[in-house]
Amino acid sequence: MLEQRAVPAEAGTPVVTPAAEPNGEVAVLSQAQRFLKKPGTVQVARGMSLFGEHSAGWFALGLIGAAVDKPRRKDWLVASVGVVGAHAASIAVKRVVRRRRPDHPSVEVLVGTPSKLSFPSSHATSTTAAAVLYSGLTGRNLVPALVPPMLASRLLLGVHYPTDVLAGAALGGLVGGLIRRKLKRR
Repeated sequence: MLEQRAVPAEAGTPVVTPAAEPNGEVAVLSQAQRFLKKPGTVQVARGMSLFGEHSAGWFALGLIGAAVDKPRRKDWLVASVGVVGAHAASIAVKRVVRRRRPDHPSVEVLVGTPSKLSFPSSHATSTTAAAVLYSGLTGRNLVPALVPPMLASRLLLGVHYPTDVLAGAALGGLVGGLIRRKLKRR
């Protein structure tokens, strides 16, 4: 791709130069997109994005857990609120950090987002919190099954840098772990 740059040249004519090659996180992101983009994966990633938006899908699953597991209803409700709390924490960090979402010709944005801010990934945060909290309630380690696919989906869709999803997972793990520890003490 060629772009015009206003570079002083002879008689003030612009010089045509190749678009900047991606480097750093943009290069990793564009490589991840090329690797992950297969037939059907974009649709799956968009579905995951919709499910995880504002932590709504994870909250709903927690409410189902509360309805089904009556002896631990209160724990499921606390865990569900914890997932929403983790999401809220990610939004607060986003508003402080104010990192813009990826914007480079080598990155294709494949889904809409509610804001232009990217650090940390709220989807990664709420998914990790849900995986940690619901693992404690189901007795199964849900983290390996839930977290990597959500993180990969955010890269595939081109809406987060790799450090956005890693920081989101770390924040979700921290919030989920703290709440899970309190639930175990009961």
